[in-house]
Amino acid sequence: MQNQNIINYIKAVLDNMPTDWLNLTTHRLDIYNERLAKTEFINQFDILFKNNNSEASVLQALPTAYDYIRLGHPLSSVFEWAIAKTHNIQSEYVINFSSQIMPILAVLRKNLLDNKDTLIAYKEKLPNEFNAELLKRVYGYSFETKQIQNAEAIPEFNGSVIYVSNEYTISTNHLNPNIDFYINLYENLGSVILINGEQNQIYVSEIQHVRRRESIAMTPQNTLTALKALVENSTLETKNSNREAHKQGVLESINTVTKTTGKPLVGSSGLSIQYAIMMGLIDDAQQNHQGKAIKFIVPTNCYGGTNDQARRVAACNNNVDVVDLEVDGDNDMVSSLKTVLDAIADQDAIPYIIAEIPTNPRVEVPDLEALKAMLNKARKTASGANATSPVFILDQTFCPNIQFLAEGNILATGRAISYASGSKFPSGGKCTAGYCVGNKNSESLMGKIAIHLSLCDNEATDFQYEVLAEQMPSMNQRVEAAYKNTREFVNFISEKLPEAKINFVSEELAARGFTPSVFSLDLSTKGNTDEEREAYKRELNHKLINLMITKIPNESKYCVSYGQLKGCYWTIPATSTQGTTKEGDKDYIARVALSGNMDLERHKDIFQEFVAGI
Repeated sequence: MQNQNIINYIKAVLDNMPTDWLNLTTHRLDIYNERLAKTEFINQFDILFKNNNSEASVLQALPTAYDYIRLGHPLSSVFEWAIAKTHNIQSEYVINFSSQIMPILAVLRKNLLDNKDTLIAYKEKLPNEFNAELLKRVYGYSFETKQIQNAEAIPEFNGSVIYVSNEYTISTNHLNPNIDFYINLYENLGSVILINGEQNQIYVSEIQHVRRRESIAMTPQNTLTALKALVENSTLETKNSNREAHKQGVLESINTVTKTTGKPLVGSSGLSIQYAIMMGLIDDAQQNHQGKAIKFIVPTNCYGGTNDQARRVAACNNNVDVVDLEVDGDNDMVSSLKTVLDAIADQDAIPYIIAEIPTNPRVEVPDLEALKAMLNKARKTASGANATSPVFILDQTFCPNIQFLAEGNILATGRAISYASGSKFPSGGKCTAGYCVGNKNSESLMGKIAIHLSLCDNEATDFQYEVLAEQMPSMNQRVEAAYKNTREFVNFISEKLPEAKINFVSEELAARGFTPSVFSLDLSTKGNTDEEREAYKRELNHKLINLMITKIPNESKYCVSYGQLKGCYWTIPATSTQGTTKEGDKDYIARVALSGNMDLERHKDIFQEFVAGI
């Protein structure tokens, strides 16, 4: 009876759910508490269930489940809640993934750090991409695999037991106490991991963190398919998605935009691509530079996901370290790189540089000719041997239109890879997919990256390819239109609030093609001490954002979106995109992102109102 009540309620919720549950890639920060990610949403959703209230208005009023949909979203949370309810366990013990392999790797990562053995048992087969040799050699994971007839045939094992099953309906497992983790695989949708027993509660946050940094949650579209199959008690059917045609169109668009000739790679998110890049480069270093230390050089204040993921990779490999790179403000990227690369060459280590151009959130562009010379400079080790040349890994999400890697351009020589988050301009904010390309000198590296993207089952989904195929051809025009609005708004703010510091590209850089549509605003402040001045400025940030989102609610949003098809988006990097960055490197400034489709004059009027109220 209880299960039928759950099914009936979910059916009503799906009939009345807000369209944003399916269509948004980032959600509002003004109704989001990161410490209570998912739980605040689930707690209030559970109250609605107990009251049998599925009205559209109350669903719309629920707090944000996660700020990014790649981390999770209302539909993924409802799906997990439903499975947990039918098993009579807490919702936090159920976690879904877009990938079929990443939940397995999440357990293996935790057990690697805890020096604990793992048995992976399965009935039919493990995912096709599962590669035990690579997982042991490159990732350092230790495990055994064993095919069994059914879940009851699990042997005694001193360690964690994972049971992997291929499912064709959204089924309910009978929980065997000898199994620590059930992983149900759903073809073309993803997977669900069910954490069994209170003794395994310590894995919850670790598995969530893998989904947060190295993969994504099951997408809203695929979660909706799973929920419909659950309420209808039907078999999951594979739909004709024209995947290959969409994929071919996307790859051609990426080559056209980047003016590269090699085959691009498209992942389920920017961080999925970045993870494949890092693991592919480690694999290459193990084979071609055996025994040498690997150094990932990472800007100290870059996007928190990049910073965090790099350190998580290093934590799993004794031969990998993260080296800080100062890039913003008084610290010049080229000078900082010289110091770091000279030191790494002296150690005869392998340098891999991850950097953003323009930088985020200060929107700075280094001296590109000096950067080129710095990257191509021949260096010697302490013993006088030739040092290994660096690989430059460029995050160009802010300016995806710049052809950095094309013949004759700054990163055409040496070894370079560029990538972009597809939730921004490539998709117009309609999906989270990300992509990467390499220059001609990086073809062998791209081959390694492709292997690890596949190994992690982190390639873009059918729907993501469909969205990119639709949106990529118009990307450069949208970049140009958004830049024009941004330049006009920046000029207006400079006129009305000249004492504020605005971080944006110069007219000269814009003429060279650097046309981002995001700027950061360091507001003027007052006070007798540094603490008072900082507190006043932070309060002013919130006052400005709150004014914008309340006065222009249909266009101005408090979230981290960028490159969307319409509207204007406000955030404070220190409390959103730099969440895991060291406190001293965070930026407590306002970051503003404009689109080419918005009421710019209305935004000017409200900013003028803000200035009058200071």
